Amino acid sequence: MTREQLVSLIRERSSLLCVGLDTDINKIPAHLRSAKNPLFEFNKAIIDATAQYTVAFKINTAFYEAHGASGWEQMQLTADYIGNSHFKIADAKRGDIGNTADMYARAFFSEMDFDSVTLSPYMGRDSIQPFLEYEDKWAIVLGHTSNQGALDFQTIRTESGEFLYEKMIMKMKDWSDRIMFVVGATKSEAFKSLRAICPQHFFLVPGVGAQGGDMESVIRDGHNSDVGLLINSSRGIIYASSESDFAEKAGMKAFQIQEEMRALLDKFGV
Repeated sequence: MTREQLVSLIRERSSLLCVGLDTDINKIPAHLRSAKNPLFEFNKAIIDATAQYTVAFKINTAFYEAHGASGWEQMQLTADYIGNSHFKIADAKRGDIGNTADMYARAFFSEMDFDSVTLSPYMGRDSIQPFLEYEDKWAIVLGHTSNQGALDFQTIRTESGEFLYEKMIMKMKDWSDRIMFVVGATKSEAFKSLRAICPQHFFLVPGVGAQGGDMESVIRDGHNSDVGLLINSSRGIIYASSESDFAEKAGMKAFQIQEEMRALLDKFGV
């Protein structure tokens, strides 16, 4: 998906919402667990219920890989079902070099037709570049994440005074405009400085909702002229109910979030 197509989706739907399909077999409704493809059956219902309110779906690959070949098959079925109407993210957090990175890129872009994949930047440019060789595909690179352990390394000060996460993003921003950076919503103090560092890049923002991030401050300080944000919600939407009405409740929750986003986009003139 091109940048223009992604921006167009955001504008048309007045939505920044990315629904995270972190589909845990132990949390889906009991009546689905005996199905041949329980993860896919759950995902299909969630996608149908939320598609009109969202611009992206993010598949956390670990929840599928844990089931072996069946999990990979259900991940493929899910990606195929989403189709090309939404931005598709493989949340795989890969980060290797050489032929290994080439094969990861082939798996997610050529074989499974995702639009993007999440990556760790620790091994440098040659762990990112193979993913940028694919036309209209995106690398979503971990920047300043929402977990507590982010403080272990990401906020180390460099000799020139920046935080390590700022230094990494300053380095990577010139590699491609198809690099998107993960910035946790719980790190609201970072959005102003990061917008100054990379005014045109997109941010993927987890941590709104269950983790306590504030959507208003994220949109106020994180937007750019192309909106420049995708805000992810996983558990708060897909597990809004554990009963037979799970899809209906997920759709209602997605609608509520989309309406909040619409109001904030209007408020800040985005």
